[in-house]
Amino acid sequence: MPAYDTKTALVVVDVQNDFADPSGNLYVREAEAALERVNEEIHAAAQAAALVVYTQDWHPATTPHFEKDGGTWPTHCVGGTWGARLHPELLVQGEVVRKGTGGEDGYSGFAVRDPGSGEEKRTSLEGILRERHIERTVVVGLATDYCVKATAMDALAMGFDTFVVRDATRAVDLEPGDGDRAIQAVREAGGAIE
Repeated sequence: MPAYDTKTALVVVDVQNDFADPSGNLYVREAEAALERVNEEIHAAAQAAALVVYTQDWHPATTPHFEKDGGTWPTHCVGGTWGARLHPELLVQGEVVRKGTGGEDGYSGFAVRDPGSGEEKRTSLEGILRERHIERTVVVGLATDYCVKATAMDALAMGFDTFVVRDATRAVDLEPGDGDRAIQAVREAGGAIE
């Protein structure tokens, strides 16, 4: 991975209480270990004056994204709740891009998708990166097999050289090996794994 610089953005994906705290509604195993590495990457990026951007799930209380409303996931990251807040130990030194605010599926930091129609809408993330003339993205956070993978894949599709710092992520692994398969998919799409 190249050193951080002003052409590189660190994208910190969804390091929120519901995912990163053992009391969270959708806790990702070993998230605490990833959080330590995420903070190391944030510190390194900040020291090099690289852009640091955070994504944050921010769902309404009722959405087809949730199991109770016909979706896949337990209720999590409901806007304004403890679970939706960025983890208190996370170093926050940049802009936050919220996703899923209208009840959409918000796996990627770059886009949300209506669960009924499949229609996609962009978040503000790409605009933030283009405005700063970013050429490379480094992706860290939670979870490897969903939001990290989707964010990295979109970054690649948009033409950014993209790196995933594997030990600064953790996977949900609904099916054993999902995290490994996500990493392999990013690699096959042209991303680098560190």
